[in-house]
Amino acid sequence: MIKKNNSKSVKLIKFYKLINHNLIYNNKAINRYKKDNFEISKDKADDLEKLKKSITNIKNCNLRNNAKNIVFSDGNPKSKIMLIGEAPGANEDEEGLPFVGRAGVLLDKMLAAIDLDRKKVYISNIINYRPPNNRRPTDEEIKRYLPFITKHIEIINPKILVLLGSTAMNALIGNKVVISQMRGKWIEKKFGNCKTSVIITFHPAFLMRQPAQKKMAWIDLKMIRDKKI
Repeated sequence: MIKKNNSKSVKLIKFYKLINHNLIYNNKAINRYKKDNFEISKDKADDLEKLKKSITNIKNCNLRNNAKNIVFSDGNPKSKIMLIGEAPGANEDEEGLPFVGRAGVLLDKMLAAIDLDRKKVYISNIINYRPPNNRRPTDEEIKRYLPFITKHIEIINPKILVLLGSTAMNALIGNKVVISQMRGKWIEKKFGNCKTSVIITFHPAFLMRQPAQKKMAWIDLKMIRDKKI
């Protein structure tokens, strides 16, 4: 029993070292350019392009009107693992890609801890434009963008859907649940024609503010790693 507990402690320590390395001192956005041309079917490529165009054509949206760029997605559209966060921040708005600021650095390290990277997952947000001052999206804004992220999930058709934080959870699972009770559980859910296994974990930005919760995030990550796709 002692040996087993020591083994778990060693793995947790390695995880902490990995996700904490250089995180606090690196405030620059990641320079990430889409150099990878993932070969996907013409139908999927067309559907993604149509969805992106429909988002850019949203009427009377202050978020869109005040943002520099649409932040649509990053990663591999053929992946069976899709991650959804809340909304873009300043760095994301600048580069037009999700999770490229400090939270993105941590997310990359979390993925690396279970042998994943952005070439093996697909990433988007509930909201595609930056809310002013990085505030939380309003209920009205979430309602406006919900059909788009639902369609996005259906197009990608992931086997595993990872919801990062309470905003993504409340938008796609419901407002009557709290993340402390829902995280670390598999939920079977349909989005259009897509039937997927959903798991909820903490948003990387929250983990930066509450580092004690990283041990719980590590449990969630191991569940993703061990899930058979």
